[in-house]
Amino acid sequence: MLPCDICGEMVTSESDMKSHLLIVHMENEVICPFCKLSGVNYDEMCFHIETAHFDQNALGKNFERVNLIQYGTSADKDRTLQSTVEACASSRPKCSAQSPPKDGALKQDSSQTKESVYETVHSPPECPFCGKVEECSQDIENHMKTKHVSLLDPPLEEGCDQPLYDCPMCGLICTNYHILQEHVDLHLEERSFQQGMERIQCSADLELAHQLQQEEAQKQSEESRQEMEEFQQLQRQYGLDGSGGYKQQQLQTMEIEVNRGRMHPAEFHRRKADLMESLAVGIDDGKTKTSGDKGWGCGYRNFQMLLSSLLQNEAYDDCLKGMSVPCIPKIQSMIEDAWKEGFDPQGASQLNNRLQGTKAWIGACEVFTLLTSLGVKCRIVDFHKATGPTGTHPRLFEWILNYYSEQEGSAKVVCTSKPPVYLQHQGHSRTIVGIEERKNRTLCLLIFDPGCPSREMQKLLKQDFEDTSLKQLRKFVGNLKHKQYQIVAVEGALSPEEKVARRQASQVFTAEKIP
Repeated sequence: MLPCDICGEMVTSESDMKSHLLIVHMENEVICPFCKLSGVNYDEMCFHIETAHFDQNALGKNFERVNLIQYGTSADKDRTLQSTVEACASSRPKCSAQSPPKDGALKQDSSQTKESVYETVHSPPECPFCGKVEECSQDIENHMKTKHVSLLDPPLEEGCDQPLYDCPMCGLICTNYHILQEHVDLHLEERSFQQGMERIQCSADLELAHQLQQEEAQKQSEESRQEMEEFQQLQRQYGLDGSGGYKQQQLQTMEIEVNRGRMHPAEFHRRKADLMESLAVGIDDGKTKTSGDKGWGCGYRNFQMLLSSLLQNEAYDDCLKGMSVPCIPKIQSMIEDAWKEGFDPQGASQLNNRLQGTKAWIGACEVFTLLTSLGVKCRIVDFHKATGPTGTHPRLFEWILNYYSEQEGSAKVVCTSKPPVYLQHQGHSRTIVGIEERKNRTLCLLIFDPGCPSREMQKLLKQDFEDTSLKQLRKFVGNLKHKQYQIVAVEGALSPEEKVARRQASQVFTAEKIP
């Protein structure tokens, strides 16, 4: 049996002593058994015990050896105990000869030393792993070998360095390979779990992305289809769908009249011949007019009314040079010629530089371009927003009043030399031929509408027409509630230099806006 130099525990062999030192005093905190000093390593603790507690350590060792001897007779036991005491006494430092200790003091000190050594040696051993207390060191050793065998590594040979194992994933240092393996397995399980969660999340993200992509593709397809339908509708509305032009529409209208029994076949062929002759000459003599003449032709018809007024005004003889009122196909050809001269290139591109053979709508810009190319001085005024309550345009009425007010007079009807005014709004155009000012200062525009039935307009040619016939002409402020209006007003004839300047200015043409 070998005693531990630090705590006095008895072990059976040197290998058990190494295990005891490794487990109890190397891996755990080293504590002095005499004064409870801690926080130092094993070598420092040994030096501390040898220097500070030399006498207690020597007595403890000798006392332990006494306990290990199996005594025979009582006399042998006394002799052995006496020799042990003498040996312990001889091992203490010698006192000074000048002041020898008294016998009573020596006996008292010896008794206290034995009691301290006994308490130190016979303190109940405790398990360093779980704290269990046993009666003797053998029981605590058996407890550790049975309950904590996985924590006990084989003792290293004296002089050999203890192997250390670094974790390849986090750098943790382990002194046991099996613990390192379990530690690495935890890393691998955690990584596998994370990868599984990432795959699940990735799969969910891919599914969501695929769903969003399909929804976006479906949305784009629906938007493209809707845009195409709206574009085709606009093409049909403005006569750019290739369904034919004025000639084809007039023939189809007359065929419908024949099928409904409203026109005799012989009348159909006669009017068809007149239509072909009129188209060939390029002059509109009114023979091609049918009851279905509505829709896209309003812009051309209003230009015809404006031009017919200018042809009767001597101020425009030089620029119009004895022209006649052209038919719709001829007007289309004249606008294309104006585009070729360089007037309104932006408007030309919007209509693909082509009007003949189509039912394309024209508006204020095309009328302005055609008049300017003919040498007629005019301007476009844009009433781009309402200027009165409930979406009305009183500023438009005031502008027309100023336009026709050439002179002051008391006559109820004042005739001026001012030409009619072309009036355009979304989807339709009309011609303003005058304005009324009532006694209560309210204003009323006098308007010719190409969509008005011809029989109603013919009533105005009679000398004794009824006042109720003027209802077709009168438009009060509350009758004009479109969001925006444009007018083309004629102001005289252009000189050749002014015409060139207008053509150059039309490259960046903008309408005059009334706030």
